[in-house]
Amino acid sequence: MQTQSPSVIQRLRRTPYQSLAAILTMTLTFLVASTFFVIAAYSSSILSYFETRPQIVAYFTDKKDENQIKELEAKLKETGKVSSVRYISKEEALSIYKEDNKNDPLLLEMVTADILPASLEVQTTQPEYLPEINQMLQKEPEIEEVKYQQDIVDILLAWTNSIRRVGIVTVLLFSINALIVLVTIIGMKIALSRNEIDILTLIGATGWYVKKPFIKQGLVYSLTGALISWIITSLALLYISPALSGFLRYIHTLSFISYKGMEISVYPVSYGFIGAILVVNLFIGFAVGLIGSLVALKRFLK
Repeated sequence: MQTQSPSVIQRLRRTPYQSLAAILTMTLTFLVASTFFVIAAYSSSILSYFETRPQIVAYFTDKKDENQIKELEAKLKETGKVSSVRYISKEEALSIYKEDNKNDPLLLEMVTADILPASLEVQTTQPEYLPEINQMLQKEPEIEEVKYQQDIVDILLAWTNSIRRVGIVTVLLFSINALIVLVTIIGMKIALSRNEIDILTLIGATGWYVKKPFIKQGLVYSLTGALISWIITSLALLYISPALSGFLRYIHTLSFISYKGMEISVYPVSYGFIGAILVVNLFIGFAVGLIGSLVALKRFLK
């Protein structure tokens, strides 16, 4: 008579509360990991946005004519430390202003090209050149104001690095906790199945045949938690993205960047980004489930 080993589903049903505890622990772990992944990804995107935009903007008085501005452009390029220089005339500044405020007619009524300053937008080849170029523009005659964006980039860089460090430590702690829970539950499963394991061993079952059901259980716990956390993260991301996109557009208006049509936007959410979250979750889920199961088998199955 051939003895048939219970399926993974049957084994999970034998101890439903343990299975539920394992899945909930895995879900919480991957939910935290997904949250930090999303925050880190968006923070990096925002940082890249500011790093690739003009970092210095000089606003001219009406006494500065275009020939003098062109001479200043050439002078800046001769330093070899400037990657791009863009002149924004009064008319172009008005066009950009109208585009940025097209949904608010009250802001358009009293604004003409005459009251808007011409400007020069400068981007350096390296961030360390920004102070030097800033000082150079500050000394230039007929410049009304120089706005220097390095402070924004420094704050964002510190913020992004902090998120990454905190995220790595938090996810590591949750992962260790998930592994401990998984090892404990798989160990209890092994203890409850001791008679079955002894019978299988007596009738000549291979070591892999005995271990395989427990490895499958570990993978089911971990991958189910990864999938549930991905669903929660995706739904939350789709829900908050419109509001977040509006907030980032507000940041764009504060960054004194006048490139027409340029803004930071996260809505609609990219399907590729959502897919990347799923891939990361499943990859980590497979690794955690496999490692936890193997550790439990090595410790409890002699």
